[in-house]
Order: sequence, then C-alpha cells, then structure tokens
Amino acid sequence: MDTEKLLDVKDLQVNFKTYGGEVEAVRGVTFDLHKGETLAIVGESGSGKSVACKTIMRIMASNGYIKHGSIMFGDRDIAKVPEREMEAIRGKDIAMIFQDPMTSLNPTMTIGKQISEGIIRHQGLNKEDAKKRAIELIDLVGITFPEKRYKQYPHQFSGGMRQRIIIAIALACNPKILIADEPTTALDVTIQAQILELIKDLQKKTGVAVIFITHDLGVVANMADRVAVMYAGKIIEIGDSEDIFYDPRHPYTCGLLNSMPTLEIGDNELSSIPGTPPDLMNPPKGDAFALRNSQPLKIDSLVEPPMFKISDTHYAATWLLHPMAPKVEMKRNIVRKKGVAAHE
Repeated sequence: MDTEKLLDVKDLQVNFKTYGGEVEAVRGVTFDLHKGETLAIVGESGSGKSVACKTIMRIMASNGYIKHGSIMFGDRDIAKVPEREMEAIRGKDIAMIFQDPMTSLNPTMTIGKQISEGIIRHQGLNKEDAKKRAIELIDLVGITFPEKRYKQYPHQFSGGMRQRIIIAIALACNPKILIADEPTTALDVTIQAQILELIKDLQKKTGVAVIFITHDLGVVANMADRVAVMYAGKIIEIGDSEDIFYDPRHPYTCGLLNSMPTLEIGDNELSSIPGTPPDLMNPPKGDAFALRNSQPLKIDSLVEPPMFKISDTHYAATWLLHPMAPKVEMKRNIVRKKGVAAHE
C-alpha cells in the first residue's frame, strides 16, 4: 500500500430533515484512505455506510446536510467547496459504482455513448478519441467484441455485463478514488465473484484506491486491506483486515462474523444478532449496541465509549477494552482468507 494519503475524513456528521424530526445518519465518522488501498466499510442496512460515502461524493438526498466535520481531498475540504467545483471532482477524481446497474444506466442511450460522455466532459477528448478510449475500457472490464458492444443498449446486456459497464464508466477518467456501493448485491454468487476479482485486477493495473461498502464481511475477506465496521452512524471498530477477521474486539463485529454461514458450521449453529438497530432520530445514550449485546456492562447504557487503541492499526469503541473492565468471553468465528471459517 502506498503511503500517500488521498482522503482524510474527520468527525463527519450528516443529518436528514424529516417531518418527524432530524435523523442523525452519520455521527462523527473519522477515517482516511491511501493510494492503492482497499478500505471496506461494513455494517447492517441503516448503519450509515452508504450515506457517509455518498456525502464524500456530495450526492446525498436533498433533505440531507453536513452538520459538522471535514472531508479533505488533497488540500481541499470537499465538504465545503461550491457545487460547481464539486462537479469537476465528481467522476473525474472520485467515481462511484452503484448497487443496481440497470437503474444506473440510461436505457435510451447506447453503452458507448454513456461511457464516452464522461471522457469528453472531463478529459476534453474529441468524439473519435473518446470512442477509442470507450472501446478500450469495454475490453478492459472483460467484455468480448467491444466494438460491437459499443453500439448496443443496456437491455442487450446481462446483469453481470451491465455491472462491468458501470465499472468501465467509473474508470473512464482515471479516478484516484473508486467508491463501490454494494456493487455485487443484485448479482448471483458466481457473477459476484467475477466482479470482485475484476475490481481487484483493475486496482492492480490502475493503482486506484477503493472504498468498498457492504453488509457482508465475507465479500471483502479476500480483497480489503483495512476494514471499518459501522453501527448506528458510527465507526465502532477499524483495523487491518487481519485485525478484524482474526482478532475482532467489538461485540457487534463478532456478531457479524458469527452470522456468516461457513462450511464448518453445522445445521443448528448459525447465529444472528438479536433486535434491531436504534432509531437515529433519537440516538441512545451510551453505547448504541448495548440493547442488542448479550453481555452488556452497566456503563454501556450510561456513557458512550471512546475509541480504544489495541495496536497501531487496530481501534475499537467498546468499554470491554477499558483496563478496569471485566473479562468477557466472546465466541466468534474467524474468517479465513480463502473464505473458510473456524470457531475460536
């Protein structure tokens, strides 16, 4: 991994105004991203991971706003730049792959035109050169007969091929950062593996840094350099891939690992996390995970835990890491790098 820091998010808070009140969707998120790195952001639906990343792109819903915090991209705080300046960054320097390729593509435009659009706009190439670049990209993402495919429409492509085209569009302007928002959710398992392998391969070829958003830890086990676990709008654990998969310290991270099906788990052993995430219109006092924790401490319902340092790369926000905390045994699954898990 390169040491050059591309992105530095500090204490990001994002709220949404609704008829019932304000939803505190992202509550003080801090992380950074380095050149060539893959950072996975994982958590259940509603944990704030997609909102945090859409905020980086400045494409959150119209009722959302940045209440506090900074998003440093180089020497610019893109949380505060005017929309006109953001338009020059979006797509060119920071690109995004969305969940559903069918809704991301325009059904009335050819695939070639949709890829060429961004190239002409951000790179200033003429139509002929943009077409050549688009055909190269179609080939790069592993689609055969690129010249023929250039002239076709989205409905003539399978789901996996459409997602490859979305990746081609995202890579069209050689971005420094690629945000992948659950890019394999709508695909079957075989195609999912192909898309993940494609992103890994393209990263090696282009050096792009990737933020990979997912609710499934297993999806990123073989591709993430670092993992940030989000719950109730906060990052509650962050560390190198090995830290999270081999030495998880937050009860929620352990719960996510334990809820993953593996070859070594018997018919009756698959566990789930009880309850549901809290209402972020009225966030709970103390540790937001306390009500779902099977072994909560008394302090969990009273005071929010700080981020405790476990190592230079590994941090977690749980009172279990306080020197005076009682020793609590947490049963957890360890995800092996080749997708096999074992009980500890």
